[in-house]
Amino acid sequence: MRRWNGWGDAATDYPLPDSAARYLETLIGPGVTTPDAPFESVVAGVPPARLAPHPLIRTDPAERVLHARGHSLPDWVALRSGRVGIFPDGVAYPASDDDLRTLFDYAEQNHARLIPYGGGTSVVGHINPLPGPGPVLTIDLGTMRRMLNLDSTSRLATFEAGIPGPQIEAELGRQGYTLGHFPQSFELSTLGGWIATRSSGQQSYHYGRIEDLFAGGHLETPAGPLDLPPHPASAAGPDLRHLVLGSEGRLGVISRAVVRVRPLPEKEAFFGVFFRDWDSGAEAVRTAVQADLSVSMLRFSDAQETATTLALSGKETLVTWADRGLRLLRYDARRCLLVFGVTGSHTTARRARREAVAIALRHGGLPTGTAIGRIWRKSRFRTPYLRNTLWERGYAIDTLETAIPWATVLGTAESMKAALRSALESTGERVLVFAHLSHVYRDGASVYVTYLFRRAADPDETVARWHSLKAAASQVVVARGGTISHQHGVGIDHAAYLPAEKGALGIRALQEACRTFDPQGRMNPGKLLVQD
Repeated sequence: MRRWNGWGDAATDYPLPDSAARYLETLIGPGVTTPDAPFESVVAGVPPARLAPHPLIRTDPAERVLHARGHSLPDWVALRSGRVGIFPDGVAYPASDDDLRTLFDYAEQNHARLIPYGGGTSVVGHINPLPGPGPVLTIDLGTMRRMLNLDSTSRLATFEAGIPGPQIEAELGRQGYTLGHFPQSFELSTLGGWIATRSSGQQSYHYGRIEDLFAGGHLETPAGPLDLPPHPASAAGPDLRHLVLGSEGRLGVISRAVVRVRPLPEKEAFFGVFFRDWDSGAEAVRTAVQADLSVSMLRFSDAQETATTLALSGKETLVTWADRGLRLLRYDARRCLLVFGVTGSHTTARRARREAVAIALRHGGLPTGTAIGRIWRKSRFRTPYLRNTLWERGYAIDTLETAIPWATVLGTAESMKAALRSALESTGERVLVFAHLSHVYRDGASVYVTYLFRRAADPDETVARWHSLKAAASQVVVARGGTISHQHGVGIDHAAYLPAEKGALGIRALQEACRTFDPQGRMNPGKLLVQD
């Protein structure tokens, strides 16, 4: 059963050993715990629904609680404290395009706002009801999760948009194919959500981001249907797929998508390499990507993330011996860990590994074989469960990311981390901050920053601390010319920063697109654009 106020399946846990708890206490102080609000009490506080009965719509309070929030830090505080605020007035479960058109008509008759809902994994507020006139209807696409077609000649697969990641891979895998899109939210998030937020998978260096995989599909909008044929290429004007990509439910509801698939790889493996410091490792990564190395992933952690990952693993004895061995080889506390993957034929994989190791050695790297890679692969979708454990120990954890050209990657990363470390100084609170390069490109990289801080006894104070941290780092990103989001989307949390990236004319163009597809402004208002 899925947790209602935390991440993932209630049967899955990520234990925090006592040694890890001591590590956190030393760095930022003892955690501050408060009791969570019981589900029953939150349900009891849900106001009456403002929607007329309809066979596609559920209005019971429990269903509305389960669709009220996503997984941003403010969402967690709201759910755990019971201070949820606004709930959808109902949750619809369409099974077809006809059902979606019926719901659009219903919304018009009842002056309702509509929120498309996939896996509910948004970390920036995409699915949250906001204050405003009229009732709110959440459209849950969980019923629309079939594979409709697999064209093995063209290597195109058609799915309904509500299908989650594991089912996509299971359906394709039975016929020898893969989509290869593996965001950290893979277990819960959906194809439609990936498209609506311009998602990036952990192995996008090999398989491509979702915009590379999204070949076409179908969008139901209040103004009518929009078909996007899966042309291999076209010079017939602007590509309308790119209006749908990242549209965050503002234009309509993605009901199905055609995606580009590949045969399952013959070989896939992940490897670890230690570098003596952040600069030398980052230079090795840049060299590798600009040499068009045929690896499938390059994920490079800074020294603090490397140390914290080992500390939180709970393998205290192993970590101690590893530390001694690395120090003997002159890999001291500044050491940084690279995990890289190879995917493809046996020949391609062997060559990619050999070339990656050669570049690493030229930059002072220490290859460590597959042990670290196996550990990373085993925990790649389990790591988000650590949020549950840390919360229960009295700590809050959040992430933010950007993408920026190589010339300013290292400086931007250091400025973001410095801003986060100092953001709570006035309150006397310390912040644990670390980063990694999560995705790399010929011209730049994504800087992915994680920060931990102590919860406050007052939930509002916890959110205030988060606001200070988020604002401090976001202002650095904007000042440095980075994108406000590399893979998490805009939602509510990043909307204020979008004009700096798009410009006034660009924002007006997006507003006009929204008005074209959604003339009455019913589709997910308040998301993506601050002013509709």
